[in-house]
Amino acid sequence: MNDPLFKPSWLERLSALLLREPEDREQLVELLHSAFERNLLDSDALGMIEGVMQVSEMQASDIMVPRSQMDVIDISETPDKFVPFMIETAHSRFPVTENSKDKVIGILLAKDLLRYYAGGEEFNARGILRPVVFIPESKRLNVLLKDFRSNRNHIAIVVDEYGGVAGLVTIEDVLEQIVGDIEDEYDYDESEDNIVQELSGHHRVKAVTKIADFNEVFGTSLSNDDYDTVGGLVLNKFGRLPKRDESVVIGSLKFIILRADSRRLHMVLVEESKCKD
Repeated sequence: MNDPLFKPSWLERLSALLLREPEDREQLVELLHSAFERNLLDSDALGMIEGVMQVSEMQASDIMVPRSQMDVIDISETPDKFVPFMIETAHSRFPVTENSKDKVIGILLAKDLLRYYAGGEEFNARGILRPVVFIPESKRLNVLLKDFRSNRNHIAIVVDEYGGVAGLVTIEDVLEQIVGDIEDEYDYDESEDNIVQELSGHHRVKAVTKIADFNEVFGTSLSNDDYDTVGGLVLNKFGRLPKRDESVVIGSLKFIILRADSRRLHMVLVEESKCKD
């Protein structure tokens, strides 16, 4: 349309820009960034489009809450014991186990406990459990999101090749890869490396870093007998989920929490400690 009064929408302008038919992913990303620079896309829209593209290439193992950081309820526990824990962690869904985290028998929804507080019937935890969905670590996130939407499940248990529980993933975890979460200075990290040295000489370390890899970089000998990741080791030392800026000393190193939410630890800052553990 050549009408000078007609102002095409950002979507129409973006479509015209994409008529160049990018030949690969890299060219498509370049076009999107070009659209952003020309003010055809704002930063939020660009981030979401890139998030959608990224989700199609990621697996459940890339974003799952590791087994060591899972908040679970044992079926043998009574409401007076696990309800305060549910309130403290503030989740809406909890995997329910029987004696071991490798034996997840169902999912307990916090809202289903209203029956218990209503007092109209005898509380039976097994009777109100929702079915548990198990998925492999290799499950693609775009397929998982489609499954979540179709079967109305919001949580899945991730299992490894031997059938053991490796972690859990929720629909919120998948959506965060697209729309992002609450941003802070450490939320957007373009580096794919788990360990990044800062100008100060300190290191930013992602919680999912394998302890064996950590030992190799820092020349330490932290044990990985009970925990595979740095996050699991730090959580064990705290005995709870720490908050940002809290710190703990392990061996000769000080671990400062850079990023953590109500469900898991994401990143720590590691520096030499003045006092050894």
